[in-house]
Amino acid sequence: MSEGDAPIRVLVVDREATVKTHINHAFAKIGTRNRADAVRYAYHHGLAEP
Repeated sequence: MSEGDAPIRVLVVDREATVKTHINHAFAKIGTRNRADAVRYAYHHGLAEP
């Protein structure tokens, strides 16, 4: 990437961090620690089907 791409790079990194933060907050809210646990939670509570 060129130096002109630096602002774009910062935005992408910030967005990735924001997504990770939202996902971790969702995990905490439903009492899970990772995506696999969240999927099991969804199946168990009828929020998703296999």
